[in-house]
Amino acid sequence: MNSTNPDGTDPAAKPKRRTFTAEYKLRVLEQYEAASSSAERGALLRRERLYHSHIQEWRAAREAGALERLADHRKSPSRPKKTAAEIENEKLRRENERLKRELAKNKAAVEVLGKAVALLESVSESAD
Repeated sequence: MNSTNPDGTDPAAKPKRRTFTAEYKLRVLEQYEAASSSAERGALLRRERLYHSHIQEWRAAREAGALERLADHRKSPSRPKKTAAEIENEKLRRENERLKRELAKNKAAVEVLGKAVALLESVSESAD
């Protein structure tokens, strides 16, 4: 018995795996280690939908210094946020560079076509 969707979409899309930022991992580790009883630790894990294996893995990474290196330092208060005008300027600069590259390719193509036309004209004139 085969059933077919009329619109051709997959009825059960595959679930997407969760990802965790370094800041989140460090915060959860701090909360887990600050919990005074196993009941509190268990409640934290249930609330965050995590397993004890997450804690073990993240703790090992922290002790190896990996989590601190993964932390996003771009969001630090010492680095000011870009204004809308600065973001728009960067976008326009990138677009300008892309158009310049495209123009250079088109100029090269026109030059090649011009040489090809000149060659064909010279061949047709010598044939006459």
